[in-house]
Amino acid sequence: MTSRSTQDSYAIIFFRLLLSVFYIAAGILHIKSPAGFLAITPDWVPFPEQAVFWTGVAELTGGLGLLVSPKWWPGIRYAAGIGLAVYAVCVFPANINHAINDIAIDGTALGWAYHGPRLLFQPVFVWWALVVGGVTRWPFK
Repeated sequence: MTSRSTQDSYAIIFFRLLLSVFYIAAGILHIKSPAGFLAITPDWVPFPEQAVFWTGVAELTGGLGLLVSPKWWPGIRYAAGIGLAVYAVCVFPANINHAINDIAIDGTALGWAYHGPRLLFQPVFVWWALVVGGVTRWPFK
């Protein structure tokens, strides 16, 4: 029989890997195929091409940072968790713009069946990054 803390640590490891893969893949997409991200970038964002490129870099470095053991580089996972949480807050206006204007990507408009849950899930991305980065364990502790 395993203790509750052991189960939580395996869950956190799993969700850390899952979030890392998600952000690494998203980062690669931002850099290699920026058109869809440029389409949802609000008009008030200066230098949109550079903003999309650097958000891709942020996703890549944050996703990779979550994978680095604290034994190898103390504090990097913590910093990656905070960085990805801040990132998720900063890109939220693009998600709102995408939803409100139902911007079609590659000719496909997604509608509120996609946008509603996506917008509601954004705070979960913030919390998820903080938990797997070791910034908080709420509500687990």
